[in-house]
Amino acid sequence: MAPDDLRIGELPTLRRPVMITAFRGWNDGGQAATVAAGYLVQQWDATRFADVDPEAFMDFQAVRPTVALDEGLTRRIEWPENAFYHAAIPGADRDALILLGVEPNYRWRAFTELVIGLARDVGVELVVTLGALLADVPHTRPAPVTGAATDPQLVEELGLQLSRYEGPTGIVGVLHDACRAAGLRSVSLWSAVPHYVSLAPSPRAAKALCTRLADLLGTPIDMTELDEAEADYASQVSEAVASDPDTQAYVEELEQRADTIESFAEGGELPSGESLAAELTRFLREREHGRKDDPPDEQS
Repeated sequence: MAPDDLRIGELPTLRRPVMITAFRGWNDGGQAATVAAGYLVQQWDATRFADVDPEAFMDFQAVRPTVALDEGLTRRIEWPENAFYHAAIPGADRDALILLGVEPNYRWRAFTELVIGLARDVGVELVVTLGALLADVPHTRPAPVTGAATDPQLVEELGLQLSRYEGPTGIVGVLHDACRAAGLRSVSLWSAVPHYVSLAPSPRAAKALCTRLADLLGTPIDMTELDEAEADYASQVSEAVASDPDTQAYVEELEQRADTIESFAEGGELPSGESLAAELTRFLREREHGRKDDPPDEQS
């Protein structure tokens, strides 16, 4: 790793910091993870203090830089970036280190070593990754969120699930493996985004991630702006869905399934794995067109 791959302005002094990460790309269905992290940067008035040189980790043909105009006159190139911010967490006796950026194309092990090195330098105690996946969930219901970890003690302490995922992974999975190797505790939060509206940013799923993060940190997060964006999102998607009878019927079936699972949970019991598998099989068989390019249900 070149010494200038990580460009630091001034290393901050932080109180019991928690690192929160989100990467645009494979791990970010409906941009929910990066919307959530960007919202935290804004809401907590975070200060940018470092970034990663994109030249070393990005394929600019896959993730292209963009051209912007300053005051309508001067052309400026904006490069894809991974930037670090720090902020005091309102109502908590600890600070946040936020990594917001793009999944790198190259040198993942070097990239995660860089991230872990910075985490050690500022004394990070816990890493929380935010992710979002495309799933068979309706846009009219709260976005489900899964919290997972590989450390059984952390699972019990924070009320998480033990991660048992096997299969292809993204930079999130590689980062968690690097945390494990470094002896750094880490948690993975994943929200589900309706696959039929995957191209639109999902403030609903972003809000769900922030809500679960607030529970994990033990401090509230002001959701006012996300509440407003969520209402607009639900209204616009419902209007679009209503214009197509097939999609409308499919969404109604997803709503029925979601309500059934919720009613079982409220009653203290859940449907069996076999019944859920049978129901999912029926849904898949009834669907005329399958999706071949969705990311897998990773909860690494």
